[in-house]
Amino acid sequence: MHILVVEDEKKLAHLLRRVLQEESHTVNLAYDGLSGLELAESGTYDAVILDVMLPELDGFEICRRMRADNVMSPVLMLTARGSVEDRVAGLNVGADDYLPKPFAMEELLARVNALLRRRDRTFEVATQLRADDLILDLVRHEARRGERVIELTAKEFALLEYLMRHPGQALTRTQITDAVWRYDLEALSNVVDIYIHYLRDKIDQGFTRPLIKTVRGIGYKLEAYPPRKEKAV
Repeated sequence: MHILVVEDEKKLAHLLRRVLQEESHTVNLAYDGLSGLELAESGTYDAVILDVMLPELDGFEICRRMRADNVMSPVLMLTARGSVEDRVAGLNVGADDYLPKPFAMEELLARVNALLRRRDRTFEVATQLRADDLILDLVRHEARRGERVIELTAKEFALLEYLMRHPGQALTRTQITDAVWRYDLEALSNVVDIYIHYLRDKIDQGFTRPLIKTVRGIGYKLEAYPPRKEKAV
């Protein structure tokens, strides 16, 4: 998974990165609130580990702004302040869990894994995914845009499902490859670009609102258009 750690104690931040990388996670670090907010709001992270006491902008405000911007990455907040009021404040701004310092790395890993499992169970409950007028039926294994049924190969379906589970999020090629091709050693270095091209031909060609967008310097995202308003009669 792709995890963001926002922690101004660099020694602790580097330790967290090493521990998480040993669990096969990809980890980015930020050492102040403004940098952390900029990274978090990219929406590319499967989880965010967020210290409360940060320079520039505190963790409460980062989490509040993430949720206000509809960035729903699970958030685990860290703090040296273990009062009930602080825990309540963190949960009220949208944090998913709270871990007071000092903590054991085993507990942190357990809490991160619990957040990721909870997120995955939420994904699995849905039988249909929707984006604008595109519907992906996970039971029938069928894609439809408007009145058009779209024939997809197994890999195209898996790629589209991954994009639709992260609407509006800029996903890197590495994230997409890890999620869709996993440990397929036959996957080419440009396999993501090739299959994005296939998908665009099938779900965007002939429609006025293209859904798959290139995010320069990062990768791709599925555009999260706001719901269309019904015209008044």
